[in-house]
Amino acid sequence: MSARRKAAAVGAAGAVALAIGALTPGQASAHGALNTPVSRVFACYAEGPEHPVSQVCKDLVADSGTQPLYDWNEVNIADANGQSRQIIPDGHLCSANRDKYRALDWARTDWPATPVTAGQTSVQFKVTAPHRGVMTLYITKQGYNPTTPLKWSDLDTTPIATYTTAASSPGAYTFNATLPARTGRQLIYQVWQRSDSPEAFYGCADVVYGQTAQAARAATADIAKAPTDAQIEAGAARSTVSHHGHGGTEPIAATPVAASRPAGTLTEALSGSAVLASGAVGLLFWSRRRAAVRARS
Repeated sequence: MSARRKAAAVGAAGAVALAIGALTPGQASAHGALNTPVSRVFACYAEGPEHPVSQVCKDLVADSGTQPLYDWNEVNIADANGQSRQIIPDGHLCSANRDKYRALDWARTDWPATPVTAGQTSVQFKVTAPHRGVMTLYITKQGYNPTTPLKWSDLDTTPIATYTTAASSPGAYTFNATLPARTGRQLIYQVWQRSDSPEAFYGCADVVYGQTAQAARAATADIAKAPTDAQIEAGAARSTVSHHGHGGTEPIAATPVAASRPAGTLTEALSGSAVLASGAVGLLFWSRRRAAVRARS
């Protein structure tokens, strides 16, 4: 077969594969969680989805199964578009109003917590797919009652940290936050709004204040621990989420027209893919037929 016919065949086969791929629904994307202080879902994952230790994590698995923990980095809303306060109702902030993560909204005092003191502290966010955007952290007001569902009005309007994220990362975003004076059990709420997409990610991290780390530990039954890299790697195969098209490698529209065109219906998408597949198959058939004719002549 000549180089030209080989190129035609390869191109046709690639077009077929592309067309078939376009018909396959993609998995959800996943992008990270608070590592320090440790978010609720990350702390429960660290205990082990199959054999959690704390009662609240045991109850989470009994209620929702292990999958929310294996999918610890996917507490998101695909089309938040900077409207988090408008689209997430009170009482559903930690789950981002997603039923899959509903247990994260439980108003309980036995969530594993991170001991903290007032002042500047280092925050770390474990990244599985970095994105450009802004990560904002809020803390609950003094007088917050952890036995009642978290409301937007429970959060101090002044963020404790605002951090601009990049589309590349060594595995974690690390930045400083300034914790105000508080007492007892409080909650840090994370909103990460992408600037290259309407998608946003959320997290709740329980913290407990004390004059010393020892006093803080005495005020909570379970100290939150983040999973090790080995634990994260070991559970990756059980995750149902994927990073394809993310992590700074999002495909760019070929033309401005394509980028601004509204999304079509499923029928239109299937129809377009079918036309592409049909044309590709036709091209491949034509190439092989032409080669056979030349071989006989």
